Amino acid sequence: MFKRILVPTDGSDITAKAVTTAVQLAQVHGAQLLTLSVMEPFPYSAVSEIQPVPPQEFIDAQQRVASQRVEAVCAAAAAQGMACKGHTIEALHAWEAIIDHAKSEGVDLIVMASHGRRGVAALLLGSETQKVLTHTELPVLVVK
Repeated sequence: MFKRILVPTDGSDITAKAVTTAVQLAQVHGAQLLTLSVMEPFPYSAVSEIQPVPPQEFIDAQQRVASQRVEAVCAAAAAQGMACKGHTIEALHAWEAIIDHAKSEGVDLIVMASHGRRGVAALLLGSETQKVLTHTELPVLVVK
């Protein structure tokens, strides 16, 4: 049924549940597993010329963390005998990057985690998962 499954990762414990689910689904369907970690762009500020961290140091750290997150997902897949294709992308809005990447890679299922916040907390904090659900036409499996 599914041929290409994308599981975005932010390295959190809740995302680990989504990774486990995505690996299992990929095994059952004989699908290709893809993972994505979105990096924040450097917060350039016109207000202050003094930056606490030099831009290249910030960028290198973001790349290192994003690569570790992707490698962790691919390692989880490899432990189950599955191949995994990983990417890191810099984007202002993670949800947009996830949707764009899913489209460009021909993904037919996105597996994402949710903290399960409700009420005012969900309204105020927002959710990358909620934004992906709202803005994509692709199927999204939400793991709590």
